[in-house]
Amino acid sequence: MSDEIEHRRLIIAGTGMAGLTAAIYAGRSNNDPLVLEGDEPGGQLTLTTDVANYTGFPEGISGPDLINDAKEQAEQFGAEIDHGIVTDVEKRDDGSFRVELKDGTVYTADAFVAASGASARTLGVPGEDTMMGYGLSTCATCDGAFFRDEDMLVVGGGDAAMEEAHFLTKFADTVYLAHRREEFRAEDYWIEKVLEKADAGDIEIMRNTELLEIHGTQAEGVDHVTLARNEAGYPKDNLNDPDTEQFDMDVGAVFYAIGHTPNTDYLEGTGVEMDGEGYLRTRGGDGGQQTATGVGGLFGAGDVVDYHYQQAVTAAGMGCKAAIDADQYLEDLERAGELGVDEAEPEAAAGDD
Repeated sequence: MSDEIEHRRLIIAGTGMAGLTAAIYAGRSNNDPLVLEGDEPGGQLTLTTDVANYTGFPEGISGPDLINDAKEQAEQFGAEIDHGIVTDVEKRDDGSFRVELKDGTVYTADAFVAASGASARTLGVPGEDTMMGYGLSTCATCDGAFFRDEDMLVVGGGDAAMEEAHFLTKFADTVYLAHRREEFRAEDYWIEKVLEKADAGDIEIMRNTELLEIHGTQAEGVDHVTLARNEAGYPKDNLNDPDTEQFDMDVGAVFYAIGHTPNTDYLEGTGVEMDGEGYLRTRGGDGGQQTATGVGGLFGAGDVVDYHYQQAVTAAGMGCKAAIDADQYLEDLERAGELGVDEAEPEAAAGDD
C-alpha cells in the first residue's frame, strides 16, 4: 500500500445494476469512475439463476451473466473496477470525500455514488446456502413465475410478506404463509387482502410457525421443508417443549420476506440523512438532482435508497440518474474551480438514450 493518497473525480460503491449503470454513464461522461465491488460483488443478482423480467432479454439471462456483461460494458467506457470494500467515507472541509477501504487504502474523491445495495435478511437454517437461487428466493416478484402451479412457502409477517404472498397467488397452487407468532406486523390493508385470499382458498396462514430446514437439490429444486409450530409462538425457541410440533411439508419454492438491511453503515461519517432502517434519504421529486442527498456530492442509487421496488431494472434506472446528477455536480465544481485535481477534466461527452 502506497502512502500517497490517490484522488479520483468520482467513486462509485457497488457493482450491482445501480453501481454498474452509474459507471457506464459516468464513463461516457469522461468522469473516470472508480467502482468498488464491496463484499457482495454483483449484489443480489448473483444469487438469481434466471432473470426473465429484465428488459431486452426475451429468452432471459442468468444474474451473474447480466452482471458480468454490465461490468464489461462499464469498462469499455473507461470505468475502473476494483475489489475494494469501503469501510468509511468522510466529508472533508474542502468539500471532497475521504474514502477508506478495508485493506487500509485511502482515496479522495470529488463526488461519491453510494450504490452498495441492501442485503436480504436470512434465517441461517440448514439447506439455505445450498438452495438459495434454486427454489429459495428473497424476491417473489423476480422469481415467482418460475414455480407456476407449485405449492409455495412465504416466511414473514410484515407488509413485504403479505404483499409477496398475495402476489404469488397468481402462480401458486397454494401459498403457505408462515409467521413465528400470532399477530402480524403488517398494515391492516395487507392483512385484509391476505385474509380475502385465505377465504378463497389461495393462501393458508400458518401462525406461530417457523422454518427449520429446507430440503432439495440444486438439480431438482426444493422438495420439502421442515417446520415447527407452537401455539405460544416462537417455536424455534421452544423445540424441547412437548407442545411444539415438528412436521414436514411438500413445497416447490420458498420465499423469504423478512426484510433487507441497507449497506450504508460506512456512510455515517458523512452526516448523510437516513431513515430509521438505514436507507438513504435523497431529494427525489421532479427535475435534476433527484438522487442527491443532503451532503453535497454524495448521491444514492438502487437498494440503498429504494426499500419498495427493489428490482434490477429500477436500480439500473436510479444508477443512470445518479451518474447524470453527479456529472452536473462535477461540472458545477469545475466551473467554480473547486475540483480536487490539478487540471480541468474534458467536457462531458454527449449522452445517448
